[in-house]
Amino acid sequence: MALPEDLIDVDALERAYYDNVPDPSDPLQQVVFGTSGHRGSSFDTAFNEAHILATTQAIVEYRRGAGITGPLFIGFDTHALSIPAWRTALEVLAANEVSVCTAEDDSFTPTPAVSRAILTFNKENPGVLSDGIVVTPSHNPPRDGGFKYNPPTGGTGGHHDHLGDRGARERTARVAPRRGQAHPVRACPRERARDGLLVPCSATSRASATSST
Repeated sequence: MALPEDLIDVDALERAYYDNVPDPSDPLQQVVFGTSGHRGSSFDTAFNEAHILATTQAIVEYRRGAGITGPLFIGFDTHALSIPAWRTALEVLAANEVSVCTAEDDSFTPTPAVSRAILTFNKENPGVLSDGIVVTPSHNPPRDGGFKYNPPTGGTGGHHDHLGDRGARERTARVAPRRGQAHPVRACPRERARDGLLVPCSATSRASATSST
């Protein structure tokens, strides 16, 4: 049973995700990869749209440099901030023409399922690497969000030195506070990201994943 201090205003939490703009000079509002990704709350301006835009773009650039050309598997859990962050990530991935796979019917996805999908694809498609994103703060409280990158090994990326916390922080500092303004992150309208990019994870066994066009 939830304790009174565990209850949150979900609508207010989601509004804060879009409305609050992080101060890049404040260490508590910067992108910081811990043992497995970035975590925080939109109420604290520690997990907001700017963070996810910047981090997803950093992942796009990392996988491009690493020669990862297979699909990116993405899943999310039941925390209130997971779906908004998932949608933001899709907008960046679609604009960068990354092939993305998600669970059928956009269902919630256990973290191990994403790891298994990565390993299965890589085993069945030698020479073509896939990776993934898991949108979850794991055991953190309901007010928190989390965003984790899984490399082709299927496991966590540790402290993600290869992505570079500094690079993600610099992108966060330059992301425009309002949609429609110019910023260094490529993103496309949500409708295009949702309708033109995704395929169910079950389709990846045939080594097929659609790219945005």
